[in-house]
Amino acid sequence: MKYLFLLGSSLTLAMQARAQDVPLASATGVGEGTEITVLATGSRLDIDKTGQPVSVIGTAELKSIQGPDIARVLERLPGVTFSRNGSLGGTTSVFVRGANSQQVLVLIDGIRVADVAAPGGGYDFANVSAGGVGRVELLRGSNSVIWGSEAIGGVISLTSRELNGVETTAEYGTRDTFDGQVTAGLSTDRYGVTLNGGYLRTDGLSQAAAGSEEDGFRQWRANGRARYALTSALEATLTGRYTQGKLEIDGYPAPLYVFADTHEYQKTREIGGRAGLAWSSDAVDLNAGYQVSDTRRRYFDPSSPTDPTSQTQGQSRRAELRGAWRAYDALRLDFGADHEWTRIDVSSASRRKAHLSSGHALLGWYSDAFTVAAGVRYDDHSRFGDRWTFGANGSAALGDDWRLRASYGEGFKVPTLYQLFSEYGNGALRPEKSRSYDAGVEYGDRNGALHFALTGFRRDSRDLIGFISCEGSLCETRPFGYYINIGRARATGMELELGARMSSTLRGQAAYTYVKSIDRTEGGVSEGNDLARRPRHTLTASLDWSPITAGPLTGLAIGGDVRLVGESYDDPGNFTRLSSYVLGTLRASVPVTQYLEIFGRVENLADESYQTVSGYGTAGRSAFVGLRARM
Repeated sequence: MKYLFLLGSSLTLAMQARAQDVPLASATGVGEGTEITVLATGSRLDIDKTGQPVSVIGTAELKSIQGPDIARVLERLPGVTFSRNGSLGGTTSVFVRGANSQQVLVLIDGIRVADVAAPGGGYDFANVSAGGVGRVELLRGSNSVIWGSEAIGGVISLTSRELNGVETTAEYGTRDTFDGQVTAGLSTDRYGVTLNGGYLRTDGLSQAAAGSEEDGFRQWRANGRARYALTSALEATLTGRYTQGKLEIDGYPAPLYVFADTHEYQKTREIGGRAGLAWSSDAVDLNAGYQVSDTRRRYFDPSSPTDPTSQTQGQSRRAELRGAWRAYDALRLDFGADHEWTRIDVSSASRRKAHLSSGHALLGWYSDAFTVAAGVRYDDHSRFGDRWTFGANGSAALGDDWRLRASYGEGFKVPTLYQLFSEYGNGALRPEKSRSYDAGVEYGDRNGALHFALTGFRRDSRDLIGFISCEGSLCETRPFGYYINIGRARATGMELELGARMSSTLRGQAAYTYVKSIDRTEGGVSEGNDLARRPRHTLTASLDWSPITAGPLTGLAIGGDVRLVGESYDDPGNFTRLSSYVLGTLRASVPVTQYLEIFGRVENLADESYQTVSGYGTAGRSAFVGLRARM
């Protein structure tokens, strides 16, 4: 009953002003319905002018998917798979084209959100909700020329909605799961302010698949964004985000020390913000900004006298300048420079710091008939020295909305401060490196009336950082093992995308990916094996139907999704197999009044038993119902 009370109370807040989605400011992204990307060059560019594969999900599609789980959104994009430790709230790792989850750069409202204190320095997608997101962009393939460290597998950008009015959403469902959210904003041509806040809770299920104790999750979240036009050419922007969550976890209790129910839990807090100035003229665009991202994790065990049992905190600060110079006709130069400071505090070591200075340039010719661009980047790291990175891409129009595209990209990822300085650290580590190639043919665009895209790709990675047992001179100070550059890998595959508005009431789309991710470490015990948790086959298909009717069912929408994931292995040795599975979702929404909508869905329709991480439980058939009010 308390969630029904919360639901009803939140909806009453929406009766103030009619909510409308507003196109995003040029300094921070793009709005629904505009086929423009910032991921290819770092500045605004028509998506059909880049030779790199970029996919976009907009506000309307995000709304139809329903729910707070961002993984259900990302799995619609080609090349994407994920693994999760348990149910909603458990550690959620995203893989793009078979790359390690820590080799994907994640941006939220332009803020780099990687947890720099984590051993691999990746991002846990359990800490972001789909509720306040208005746009999702995915660039597949290495692109460190523009984005620097981490952009080996690709770049994922999540952009919050800008709203004019008030919208509240609340849903309740299986496992006593409740998600409530309020978004309020005011927007004009000169300024805009949008604030979003939400709360998520679920009783969850046992993280240990063999356990019986429910492991719950609680999360508070808030974010805001503002823009103000100081002059006709100069705009100031400000964004901020905050999440705080508590997740109950399982462990390895005595005396058997096998994965089982425990009373352990972890608390995670994320804070991030960015302030920027954007200046635009006929010939030059400039975007300067300063951002901060801070993640703290604390682990607790009620049976332990230590409180907390361990903790980490990592912070990155970044000053950056990006720009575009339209030199002549279709000739354009994109450029940028940035400086990043990182630091970590861990319970087993003192504070450690590093900094990275970078500059890049990308020269391109962007005409209606063809485009070609090539760029270079220089990075200087305080711990391992300097590095040059190169990339090039191009596309050619074939007429009637067909085009060919191809790209070559290099990527790198600097060693994390944990890998350098923890009790397992190695100060001689080098950055991980990659070279990626792809080529494809495309018709239309993903959000158009008819879309087809076929892409082949390959990525070779080297100097991958792995962990080895103690041997050699480092044993004197690293008796339990240490990190070392020993790994090589190759991912080859293809992506197929289809989308069609089959009638005025029916639309379907599908994304299929085949990727073979192989360990190529010479002389390694896993040489020739599949990389862990990288299924070779994935398919997501959806169908949405909205009949044209008069009367109370006007606006009715019914949809369904099918997600097929092939088998994979849970470990580098390929000893533990993760079976293939198929998940189905049925969803619907119907307006009650002009400003009130009821929606609901059933996930895992067939009550499939499956795992994305061996030994961890997953949710069976689940049902949810909610209300959305807009005024």
